[in-house]
Amino acid sequence: MRQSESFFQVLTGYICCKWKAALLYCFIVGFFFIICFLYNVLMEPIQYAGIMCSIVLGIAVIADFIRYRQKRQQLFWMREKIKNEVSGLPEPKEALEQQYQDLLSILQEEKQRVTSMMDGRYSEMMHYYTLWVHQIKTPIAAMRLLLQVSQEEQKSEMEQELFKIEQYVEMVLGYLRASSSVTDFIFQSYDLAVLVKQAVKKYASVFIHSNIQLSMEEIHEIVLTDEKWIVFVIEQILSNALKYTKSGGKIHIYMEQHQILVIEDSGIGIQEEDLPRVFEEGYTGYNGHMDKKSTGIGLYLCRTIMEKLGHRIWITSKVDKGTKVMLDLTRKKG
Repeated sequence: MRQSESFFQVLTGYICCKWKAALLYCFIVGFFFIICFLYNVLMEPIQYAGIMCSIVLGIAVIADFIRYRQKRQQLFWMREKIKNEVSGLPEPKEALEQQYQDLLSILQEEKQRVTSMMDGRYSEMMHYYTLWVHQIKTPIAAMRLLLQVSQEEQKSEMEQELFKIEQYVEMVLGYLRASSSVTDFIFQSYDLAVLVKQAVKKYASVFIHSNIQLSMEEIHEIVLTDEKWIVFVIEQILSNALKYTKSGGKIHIYMEQHQILVIEDSGIGIQEEDLPRVFEEGYTGYNGHMDKKSTGIGLYLCRTIMEKLGHRIWITSKVDKGTKVMLDLTRKKG
């Protein structure tokens, strides 16, 4: 890498920078001599004054060129350093230079902010994928054991483990899509009862296998939403409800108010101090520490998707009594 620019390069740059001022000076001098000639003014003192002014101007130009060369060299040396910081820039000599340096500082700060944000996002994704890999290993290992003693009565267990794998895969895909700035939302009016039944049907075998009762009231609501994503949210909530509801428990689905869907379970509940943070990414709370497989991603995804859809979600819960998840599906058209 070159350590400095050549004299010819600096001179060329200086001429390109100052040619307008030089042209203006020549025009003024020429105009002055023409006026003096037309009025028959003695040319000798005019020529003498012109020579003196040119000498003074030449000295000023040389001094200005030296300053220009020094500043250009300093900027040349800063070319690589500026990738990391702007503190070594030369002192501004005028307000315009100060504004340019302020602009560079703002751009540098924005770059550092974006870099920090992307590093944090990468760290979060790596953390989630690490947990996901550990999760996916469990049903795979369970299936290996079941296959070794493959009998008719093991089929149900194998189906459940396969279902878990499918859910983990869907969750990681949902995480990637929800984290993206590009959305594939298609907003239409849907019969909410049909959307809920889609999610319930998917978990029918889990309800039977876990011996958990489902109570679903009649739903007569038309909602403006995206079918794929709202069904994904309902599935995640049902998954959590089934995970934390003991055998013999109950899950109740009903409408509480206009377009507010409630999914209520009789599970272990959520501690009061954990409730304000259940939608934070990676937060598992007390239940997460008890259930080592919990990642704290499901509810985070639900909130992220609901916000992008223009809906709301919130939770109320009591320990050992159960949990209620409310989905406000109201959304203004346009």
